[in-house]
Amino acid sequence: MQPVLEEAGRRLPNGGRHARCAAAAPAAAAKSDGKGFLPPGETGNVAIDSIVVVVNDDVITQRELTNRIKDVTARMKAQNVQMPDPADLRRQLLERMIVERAQLQMAKEMGVRVDDQQLDRAIGRIAEAQKLSVQDLRNQMEKDGTPYAAFREQIREEIIMQRLREHEVDAKIQISEAEVDSFLAAEKAAAAEQFEINISQIMVRIPDNATAEVIAQRRARAEEVMRQLRTGADFAKMAATYSDASDALQGGVVGWRQPERLPPVFAEALSKLKPGQVTPIIKSVGAFHILKAVDRRSLAEAQAVAAVQQTHARHILIKVTPTMSVADAKRKLLELKERLDNHAAKFEDLARLVSNDGSAAKGGDLGWLYPGDVTPEFEAAINALKIGEVSQPVETSFGVHLIEVLERKSDDVSKERERNNARQAIRERKVEEAAESWQREVRDRAYVEFRTDDGAAAK
Repeated sequence: MQPVLEEAGRRLPNGGRHARCAAAAPAAAAKSDGKGFLPPGETGNVAIDSIVVVVNDDVITQRELTNRIKDVTARMKAQNVQMPDPADLRRQLLERMIVERAQLQMAKEMGVRVDDQQLDRAIGRIAEAQKLSVQDLRNQMEKDGTPYAAFREQIREEIIMQRLREHEVDAKIQISEAEVDSFLAAEKAAAAEQFEINISQIMVRIPDNATAEVIAQRRARAEEVMRQLRTGADFAKMAATYSDASDALQGGVVGWRQPERLPPVFAEALSKLKPGQVTPIIKSVGAFHILKAVDRRSLAEAQAVAAVQQTHARHILIKVTPTMSVADAKRKLLELKERLDNHAAKFEDLARLVSNDGSAAKGGDLGWLYPGDVTPEFEAAINALKIGEVSQPVETSFGVHLIEVLERKSDDVSKERERNNARQAIRERKVEEAAESWQREVRDRAYVEFRTDDGAAAK
């Protein structure tokens, strides 16, 4: 094994040299202390990172792996998830990093990019969700020891991988009207007994085109997990140690699922369980699975409430820009509200004149709104208003609004909305299955060369 990045530049499959490798070139021939760094005082004292894995024409370095281990360890401890053995944690994270690196390379080849402006907007939304300014978020991260520049690149990579998945998986999902019909028929037939289950999983992956011997080895691994579970082992720890699923380091938590949104073989096995019980080993096309029914709850109450409240509302929106601050927007809207309260102007006329929303041409009319159609702040405001009442300025991620409620009604969910909900449920199930399969394909197509014994064992 060659521990220096210069050597990696000579051994990459395409004969090229990655930037990380080239950075170590000036020190490649220098004397090393055997730990990957030059002794202090040596000429050309440049730290040389070691290579853990070569992935196509890129590398994963020991420093990157160490930093990821630190981050995930801190997160698992904060969530009170039992820690797996260090070697198992290292193996799990290394495999995840290999898949991520392969996806990022594919995205680069396809021209998937996220520019700084798009990244800034995404980080702004993250800060807003935590009720912080971007500067406060940055200060908090650096206080916790996370460099802000590294955080930005992590978010950029996550967005890139999400866009790649949307292109390669989500966009290719097709749902027929017959599937929607079947889904709705099954949903109505089971309405009286409908429920959902909080699920955790342990998945032992079977490589594509695996021989009978390899399949037997993977089954033996699943059987060893089951043996430990039967003797009282913690499920979350077993998932973090043995599972090949992307949720392994969250203790295998899948979350609440309705049985009809699960593969039939999973739904059948889970329907027989009480909370806290686990299924026998289930074999799918590409893996062995052990599922745990963490909890179970009825959907009867939700199904009984067939009617929803709709609100007919209109608004005036002033967007926040470099030349229009939040305070200025609120001040302007308060002036408009005073005119409305004094009956000196009509709402629809002011909306057409000053609103920055596409509804301005219709006098600000938003039509009938269902719960969830607008932002939480906007929805809370319209719920608090009486019919004919105009709100105080309301700030949302879109800007600052004046809102007027025109009328309300309770109505059954429309047939089209019902079918849209069915399509969404079918899509979620299909995307989940297709994404798992696609990630396996990306991993299997990648050239992967481990440079350590631990890494080779993980392969």
